[in-house]
Amino acid sequence: MFKILLSLFLFTSILLASDKVEIYATTMKSKGNIVEASGGVNVIYREYFLSADSAIYDRETGDLELFDNIRVTQGFEYKILGSYAKLNIAKKERLFKPFYMLEKTSKVWMSADEGKTKDDDVEVQSGSVSGCDPHNPLWEMEFSSSDYNSKTKWLNLYNTRLYIYDILVLYTPYFGYSLDTTRRTGLLMPMFGISNSEGFYYEQPLYIAEYDAWDIEIKPQLRTSRGAGAYANFRFVDSPISKGEFKLGYFNESSEYLQTHDLENEFHSGFDFKYDNSDFLNQWLGTNFKGQSGLYANISSMSDVDYINLSSNDSTEQSTTATQILSRINMFYNSQDNYFGTYFKYYEDLSVKSNEDTLQKLPTLQYHYYLKTLLKDHFLYSLDLKSNNIYRRINTKVVQTNMSVPLKLQADIFDEFVNLSYTSNLYGQHSSFSEEDEETGEKLTNGYLARNYHTFTTSSQLTKAFDEFTHVVGLEVRHTMAGSESKTGFYENNDAFCSDADNQLLNANEYTRRCEFYNISEIQEATQFDFIQYVFDAKSSQKLYHKLSQTFYHGEQDSNYGELENELNYQVSDSINLYSDVFYNFDESLFSKVYSKISFNDYGLKLDLSHLYKEDVSKELDDSDRLTSYLTSTASYTYNKHYSFNALYNYDIEDSQKKSMEFGFVYKKRCWDFGLMYVENNKPISSQDGESSIYDRYVYLTVVLKPFMASGKDGSNFSYKLPE
Repeated sequence: MFKILLSLFLFTSILLASDKVEIYATTMKSKGNIVEASGGVNVIYREYFLSADSAIYDRETGDLELFDNIRVTQGFEYKILGSYAKLNIAKKERLFKPFYMLEKTSKVWMSADEGKTKDDDVEVQSGSVSGCDPHNPLWEMEFSSSDYNSKTKWLNLYNTRLYIYDILVLYTPYFGYSLDTTRRTGLLMPMFGISNSEGFYYEQPLYIAEYDAWDIEIKPQLRTSRGAGAYANFRFVDSPISKGEFKLGYFNESSEYLQTHDLENEFHSGFDFKYDNSDFLNQWLGTNFKGQSGLYANISSMSDVDYINLSSNDSTEQSTTATQILSRINMFYNSQDNYFGTYFKYYEDLSVKSNEDTLQKLPTLQYHYYLKTLLKDHFLYSLDLKSNNIYRRINTKVVQTNMSVPLKLQADIFDEFVNLSYTSNLYGQHSSFSEEDEETGEKLTNGYLARNYHTFTTSSQLTKAFDEFTHVVGLEVRHTMAGSESKTGFYENNDAFCSDADNQLLNANEYTRRCEFYNISEIQEATQFDFIQYVFDAKSSQKLYHKLSQTFYHGEQDSNYGELENELNYQVSDSINLYSDVFYNFDESLFSKVYSKISFNDYGLKLDLSHLYKEDVSKELDDSDRLTSYLTSTASYTYNKHYSFNALYNYDIEDSQKKSMEFGFVYKKRCWDFGLMYVENNKPISSQDGESSIYDRYVYLTVVLKPFMASGKDGSNFSYKLPE
């Protein structure tokens, strides 16, 4: 009875303090202002829960001392353990000896001789921190002092030494890290390496995120034997329906490296801008249109391809193989019946010194009236109108307008087993030219083309369900024939010349000048047969897709047979897929294109092997570009939860040239990853001697200390960054 009254007395006296503190114990003794508790002491203070073997509380000073087997938990966030703790309720100060803290969300622990806390701040002297098993950590960071804020979740370490298996691998006077994924300003993980041609490479990203609506990543870099530069990425969200991104960069080559490798440019610079808005009309104009509007911009410019090659040492970002950059802006408004679109396209060819003669589409205007039906769905019609302003700074320019109006009659016969249709295709194009050709001084004549051609279609589709699968068979026969046609000006003057393929080889310059805007092909009378079949299993998953297509031409043309296409996609099992697409040319008696691919995914192994063979029959037999034979392959294997391997190999069989190759492995543990990858890559460059590419070889070594680093979605790409 005395123990109960004493416990109530202690409990009541602490309740009179400004903050409520509850203390529970098996045994309590009181003498003056000193209260001693033992036998499983539990203390509840705000969101803290403390437990210890014994405790002493001074009601006068407000000091609460805990002894042996101390555990402190704040909500569900972290846990602190020690053998001695002193808490001052009034001053909101806490002292722990020794100090051990476990942040439960990130599983990071900290061990030190002493730790002091006040409010949300924790100060620690002489300790270590790790995310591994504390009994035998694979890695740990030792520090002379540290501070941590439990509200911001930010941890600072001073005079830090990184040990891996007791081996010192890195020293830094300061290391700061967030134990959650909140966006905040700070240094990101650096990247460094060494190259026999570029010297030591070091990149130190800086991340600035002062506001929720935007952030900036600045990545200065140094290549000791080549030069220095910096790249930056600014991301922003300007409304709930729109966002954008702006990248820019600059790199300055050293004079020695510039001369040794005969580079074309001393400076490499460029920028990329992307913007997306899913309802820009209503947002910008303050309207309330019921239809859908959209704006997409992707604008790029750069001095040469080395701007991209130098943007990162990460192989996953060095994927540029073309030397033509496309910038575009697309805007549209879409309603139930109508579609309005405006498109801007600007091409930048990095292989030429000037793009004055490069054709641009600034802009393209499009209107489309969606398919409508009359006469109980027996009559269908639509309209498409498109106008292209094909522009360049010098030589001939043109505004070319196309109109297409298909009028279709259809009916089902034989109890809907067969569908018959007739389509009258109305098509027209008008060209309005400006400026003369600088070489000849000639100006092309304006003109229009109007034509009507006819399409007759017979089709049928049958479905048969069996116990284990469902078989769907479709057959379509489509016959196309020319109708009436009218031509004036440009089309009448250049019809015969531009339709003769020999002129493209014999009179190349004149053909380009007269025919680069002539995109009209004659309507040939032809019949096309398409046979398609599907096989679905009992779960409605597609097991087989097969298409066979053949066109027969009628008339006086050189060939009566189009190329035969045979496309097959066969899901052999849950783990094996086969795909092939084959084209056979009857006139040349050869396969003009054969693409084959096999995929396997089972037993931890993912394998993709493909081969492309192509023979361009329009070119001469001795043309070096006539044949293409290209092999691509990727493989990854997960041996167990710790080891995974990956490989890639691309080979140009026709040129007997290896395009790219990489292989490596990742070793994963709960608290760290180790990766090693060897990469060979044939990447484009810009040089004065005309060399278009160089063969690069490098080794990636990655160490991921969890949770202080976070890997990509899978270890195969070896791309690591801090959480955003």
